[in-house]
Amino acid sequence: MTTKLIEPSNSKLWLAAIKPPMYSVAIIPIWVGTAIAFAETKRINAPIFSTFLMAAILILAWLNLSNDVFDADTGIDKNKAHSVVNLTGNKTLIFWLSNLFLALGVSGIFAISWWQQDPTVIWLVIVCCILGYSYQGPPFRLGYQGLGEIICFFTFGPLAVAAAYYSQTQAWSRTNFAASIIVGVVTSIILFCSHFHQVEDDLAAGKKSPIVRLGTKTGANLLVWLCGSLFALTIAFYALGFFPIWTLLIFGSLPFAIKLCRHVSEYHGQPGKVSNSKFIAVALHFISGLLLGLGFVLPIG
Repeated sequence: MTTKLIEPSNSKLWLAAIKPPMYSVAIIPIWVGTAIAFAETKRINAPIFSTFLMAAILILAWLNLSNDVFDADTGIDKNKAHSVVNLTGNKTLIFWLSNLFLALGVSGIFAISWWQQDPTVIWLVIVCCILGYSYQGPPFRLGYQGLGEIICFFTFGPLAVAAAYYSQTQAWSRTNFAASIIVGVVTSIILFCSHFHQVEDDLAAGKKSPIVRLGTKTGANLLVWLCGSLFALTIAFYALGFFPIWTLLIFGSLPFAIKLCRHVSEYHGQPGKVSNSKFIAVALHFISGLLLGLGFVLPIG
C-alpha cells in the first residue's frame, strides 16, 4: 500500500493533486525548441511562442486529469489521497473538465497552423495526444505494460521539441533533434522515479512498471546511468559540432542529478521516504532544460 504522506484534511492535498511543478514538463520542450529556432534564425515569433506555451500547459492538464480518471477505473489510485477524482468524488466532472482543457489546447495549436497555413504542427501535436492517451487510456493502457517511459520520451522529447521548433521556422534541424533526445530522457526520468514508492499498488493493479519488472535496487542503479546520459549526450553533441559550448551550462544541473541518485539509492525500498524523488526529478528536468536552452540563446549577439 502506498504510504499517505499528506492527510486528506490538509490543504496541501490539493496542491499535490494539481501538481504545479509538473507543468515544467509542458514548458521545457517549447522553451528548448524555440531557443534553438532563435539561435538558428535570429528571430522569434512571440505570439506563436506564447500561444504554444499556453496550449501545451492546457494539454498537459488534460493528460493529468484524464489519467486520474482512467486510474480510478482500474482502482490503482484507491490509496492515493491526492487524486483529483478521489478529492472531488466526481469522476464524470473531471473527465469532461479534462476534455475541455484538451479542446482549448488543441484549438491553440490549430490557430498556429492556421496562421502559418501549414498543418505540420497540428499533426505533430495530435500524435503527441494519441501517445499521451495510449499511456493510461482504454483499451491501450500501455503504461500498465511498462511502456510509459518510452511514450514519455517520444511525446515530450522528439515530437514536442520538433513541434516547437517547426512552429517558429517551418523547417527541421538535426541540432533540434539532438537536443530533443536530452529533453526526452530527462522527462522520462520523472515518470521512472514516480514508480519507486508505489510498487505494491502497481502489483495489485497488474501494472508492470519498470520498477515492478526490475525491482527497486536495479531501478536505482539504472537511474544513475539515465542521469549520467544527460551530460554524456551534451558533451557528445558538442564534440560533434551540433551544440555550442554554452550548452555545457547544463552541468549546472549536476547537483540535482547527484541528489536524485543518492536519494533513490538510499531509500529505494522505503516508499514513505522515496516518494518525493519525482519532485527532485522535476527540479532536474526544469534546471537542465532551462540551462540547455540558455546554452543556445547566450551565443546570440
